[in-house]
Amino acid sequence: MARFSSVLAVVVLLLLSCSIAAKAQTDNVKYKDPKQPLNARIRDLMKRMTLEEKIGQMTQLDRENVTAEIMKTYGIGSLLSGGGSVPREQATAEDWVNMVNYFQKGSLSTRLGIPMIYGIDAVHGHNNVYKATIFPHNVGLGATRQRIGAATAREVRATGIPYAFAPCIAVCRDPRWGRCYESYSEDHKIVQEMTELIPGLQGDIPANSRKGVPYIGGKDKVLACAKHFVGDGGTTKGINENNTVIDWHGLLSIHMPAYYHSIIKGVSTIMVSYSSWNGEKMHANRDLVTNFLKGTLRFRGFVISDWEGIDRINPPEKSNYTYSVQAGIEAGIDMVMVPYNYIEFIKDLTDLVNKKVIPMSRIDDAVRRILRVKFSMGLFENPLADLSLASELGSQAHRDLAREAVRKSLVLLKNGENADTPVLPLPKKAPKILVAGTHADNLGYQCGGWTISWQGLGGNNLTAGTTILTAIKGAVDPETEVVFSENPSAEFVKSNNFSYAIVVVGETPYAETNGDSLNLTIPEPGPSTITNVCGGAKCAVVVVSGRPVVIEPYVSSMDALVAAWLPGSEGQGVADVLFGDYGFSGKLARTWFKTVDQLPMNVGDSHYDPLFPFGFGLTTQPISA
Repeated sequence: MARFSSVLAVVVLLLLSCSIAAKAQTDNVKYKDPKQPLNARIRDLMKRMTLEEKIGQMTQLDRENVTAEIMKTYGIGSLLSGGGSVPREQATAEDWVNMVNYFQKGSLSTRLGIPMIYGIDAVHGHNNVYKATIFPHNVGLGATRQRIGAATAREVRATGIPYAFAPCIAVCRDPRWGRCYESYSEDHKIVQEMTELIPGLQGDIPANSRKGVPYIGGKDKVLACAKHFVGDGGTTKGINENNTVIDWHGLLSIHMPAYYHSIIKGVSTIMVSYSSWNGEKMHANRDLVTNFLKGTLRFRGFVISDWEGIDRINPPEKSNYTYSVQAGIEAGIDMVMVPYNYIEFIKDLTDLVNKKVIPMSRIDDAVRRILRVKFSMGLFENPLADLSLASELGSQAHRDLAREAVRKSLVLLKNGENADTPVLPLPKKAPKILVAGTHADNLGYQCGGWTISWQGLGGNNLTAGTTILTAIKGAVDPETEVVFSENPSAEFVKSNNFSYAIVVVGETPYAETNGDSLNLTIPEPGPSTITNVCGGAKCAVVVVSGRPVVIEPYVSSMDALVAAWLPGSEGQGVADVLFGDYGFSGKLARTWFKTVDQLPMNVGDSHYDPLFPFGFGLTTQPISA
């Protein structure tokens, strides 16, 4: 028995020694210790990393065709969902969380256990996700901006995702651009103000925070991404990904100020534009990305490419890929969005470093920035998502906020022939009213592009929401007969003795290059519907669009005209002001042209002769109950 006790004591001592040794070894792993200073954790981890592991951190893939084994094998630093890239159709918050954690477990099983960041295009709410709240697109947003950022962050976190590719702080100078609805205004001052979305997404930076250092304030906040650096809204003729021809002073005074404000507010990432500045691709512009953004503006987060952005450096697309990799990395891009072509990218970048074409210092700069963001957001301590915020997805509080944003974004452009005979607000109690137009009962149309899919969808089955027609029916007196006809004939209108008509027409959904338009006309049957209805009844026309469109030929036939932009999922906000529960208060953040021949035309131009000027918007008072 004594001999057994002595053997047991030896075993216990050995186990205790091993435990102490293991603890000592863990204690020396500074990067795993949240009590260590941030820079000490970064240095400790980087000295342990191989070149292969560093380049893995610089690589971002789309979730499509990726496995946990790929995450482990290549040490991939980030994943994303592009437009419409989802776990399954009508995926729930739990589906999203489970998917993110599946990939994250692959990352955590690597030698060093560096967690990955999952990103998504949440550009007007969590717009890829079924039943999420869809806010108005940027072209219509007003005074609710920070609260919208906070609500979006909570819905994104509800699905286990910590990174949103928003806000777009482009200054759209030509509405022919297919991304104009992603821009807050033609005026850089309004765009600067709208960077307040960043603390909404990330949280308010601490008072003593150093300028340029990325900040994220808790598990209900997400990384923000200011995009697209820089000048994307100023391209020739508004052609997407085209050349912005402007001098240095113009670039600094119009397109750059919002980036300075974003950096002051602690933005974590900045995305580079597909466009060029005076003929030089932004994805290859070292002077602006490295020298100015990182140097002069002292941005300390990481710079990310756009989707396959480096592929487009050398035309035609994907030609001389090795040169494109070199040019993009040397320009200062830290994380490269290579959704599918990661094997070639990793091989080419590895060869360029081994051949000393790209210095190791450039790789270390990129990885240091990526790790700074990962440590700052607490990703090492909390790498796995949970369902604690699942109830936030599409919550009533967020839908109420979106409805408020719709009300405040609407701009009343015409209201009767003069102030003495206003048409709006409309009476709720009337014998019979007509609602007409392609956009009156179409949730997809009122949400626009970047909704569930990249290009957007038509119809009412894409997600949860309220169409404008449904909102109108809910707003009027129960005894009022509401007749809906998408494209009624003139004879139908005249023969039915309607008290008044509401016409809802506009653009069909689009995104990016598919939205480029040199004519900016409303597609048929929109103009015909306006003509038929307004020729036979008192009419209020609601235009649903991502930008000003050709409307001048029809204005004289309208009794009232409302710019509704792309209001999103909460159509009740439109009915709220049409019927006087709330007053119109919105002002144009964009000049409304007479003809496209005037374009580009912005406030302050010598040839400024608009149909409705920048800042215009009639007001009404709510009707007392």
